Amino acid sequence: MDLGIKGRNALVCAASKGLGYGCALALAKEGVDITITARGKDVLEETAARIRAAAPGVSVKTVAGDITTAQGRADALGIAGKVDILVNNAGGPPPGDFRDWDRDAWIKALDANMLTPIELIKATLDGMIAQKWGRVVNITSSSVKAPIGILGLSNGARSGLTGFVAGLARQVAPQGVTINGLLPGRFLTDRLKTTIGAQSKKSGDELQAEFARQAATIPAGRFGTAEEFGEVCAFLCSERAAYMTGQNVLLDGGAYPGTY
Repeated sequence: MDLGIKGRNALVCAASKGLGYGCALALAKEGVDITITARGKDVLEETAARIRAAAPGVSVKTVAGDITTAQGRADALGIAGKVDILVNNAGGPPPGDFRDWDRDAWIKALDANMLTPIELIKATLDGMIAQKWGRVVNITSSSVKAPIGILGLSNGARSGLTGFVAGLARQVAPQGVTINGLLPGRFLTDRLKTTIGAQSKKSGDELQAEFARQAATIPAGRFGTAEEFGEVCAFLCSERAAYMTGQNVLLDGGAYPGTY
């Protein structure tokens, strides 16, 4: 299927690895010129080289910095230029007990997972409206659909972003701009490996046994991959998804047990 986005320009945040990388790779393979951001310059450059090899002829620009800061956003937007496609992404806040979180912890979570995406949308939306075409995909979490007890900071911040976008998406739809959320369940990323590794040590189980045990709790019988996550992201950014906006697409291998 031709997604109809060859030659478009995308800014993909936190894309040196994991789900952000999957999205950047999928867009590049569709002929989209991309700018990718991450904190670590060396890993970011290695990722850019991998994407260039997989998608010859596509422009891949890099911006090393913290996208959750005003300077990081300014640098990314300055390098990216005109943004047709925005993929918002940032690492989630740590787990814990809400009794231990002070105001600073909440502000940090909101800055990363709610206010930063909103600032980037604000910076790019009018340009999309002017050309009567644009795509915004916010990578949030399955916790937006089914809250995760120990991830209260994430539950709150990501749900706040989702609520804000629900209204905005309807306002800009007449101008050919779509805004959707992409909600990952458990994907085999470095973050998941670290989490499972910690759980394995705590329980005393062998690491591979813990991986297998957790994968077996997912109806699909496995963890997702960054590449397949990215392909869904690319579809949401495509011409084929022009009638789809204000939605929250759950990718979790069937883990969420609800009917709706």
